[in-house]
Amino acid sequence: MFEYARLRRWPDVEGENLFASDAADRLIADLARDAVAAAAGGEVVVIGDAYGALTLAAAAEGATGLRVRQDPLTGEQALAANAAELGYSDAYRGLPLDAELVRDARVVLLRLPRSLDALDEIATLVAAHAHPEAVVYAGGMLKHMSLAMNDVLGTAFASVTASLARQKARVLTAEHPQPVAVADDRWPRRSHDDELGITVCAHGAAFAGTSVDIGTRFLLSVIDAAAPDAHTAIDLGCGTGVLATTLALRRPGLRVIATDQSAAAVASATATAVANGVADRVTVVRDDGLAGQPDASADLIVLNPPFHIGSAVHTGIAHRMFADAARVLASGGELWTVWNSHLGYRSALERAVGPTRQVARNAKFTVTASRRE
Repeated sequence: MFEYARLRRWPDVEGENLFASDAADRLIADLARDAVAAAAGGEVVVIGDAYGALTLAAAAEGATGLRVRQDPLTGEQALAANAAELGYSDAYRGLPLDAELVRDARVVLLRLPRSLDALDEIATLVAAHAHPEAVVYAGGMLKHMSLAMNDVLGTAFASVTASLARQKARVLTAEHPQPVAVADDRWPRRSHDDELGITVCAHGAAFAGTSVDIGTRFLLSVIDAAAPDAHTAIDLGCGTGVLATTLALRRPGLRVIATDQSAAAVASATATAVANGVADRVTVVRDDGLAGQPDASADLIVLNPPFHIGSAVHTGIAHRMFADAARVLASGGELWTVWNSHLGYRSALERAVGPTRQVARNAKFTVTASRRE
């Protein structure tokens, strides 16, 4: 029996209500056990594994040559740490979400993404490139599942069946791939925002898709006043790159770095910069916060922090971002943050970064500017 309790989330945020595996991981692994054991080396693919539960449970069943796709960088790092601890470092390799990931795969273990677009991008890729007899075991917690997921899988597979629920988890088993004829440029999707005057590009797993979330839009309404003499700026947690691209468009002399730990976000932000003609001044990097950025290297950092980690409401990631910004801001540099007003981040920003003033506030959001002294 695989020891799920030995898994850790590190280097991601850890806490009493945050776990490295759940009932959905265990149900997927249990239902797919015979198929995994029967598969030859390289025939098992794992997509969306949070911290390694699916990958390492499959390795414990004897699977070798596992191909793994994880969107968050911290997920990759946690899997690597857990694999090293359990002795399975050589059992898998990480790959991008592309044809090579799923080519000729016979078994796909999938944690259902929240986004139907993300599921669509994954399902059509698997149907197009996996083995004709491939079986997908797609699971999640019931509170995050919907009948629409069956429909999305049903466009790419001739058969989709649902398991009985167990511990508030369920698995959808998809069989008989039917490749969907789609244009090669379907992903990322593109949409023009008339208000901002930019084209937004988004892969399926990117937050907010091709729309601009209302917090970012509120921050952009006042961003022209942010550190007007800045030469270097960072869009921390860049998502689709709307803030980074808009800054570059409005300030031709500004060098912008866009950073996110999500592979889908990085690919989306890169495409957004290209689509708006600023790819020469916007550098997009995949990073855990600002771990790869030098101390005191930025004049301006813009941030719309998340307040969820997975399904849990947790502000730990925002506080890590504030600390990162404090380290990377140059003396006199500013962090401009938009946040849900009920979270009351101002005191935390003052402790982590420095003197903080309110720039704008509406019924839902507050924009603050914190100065590094």
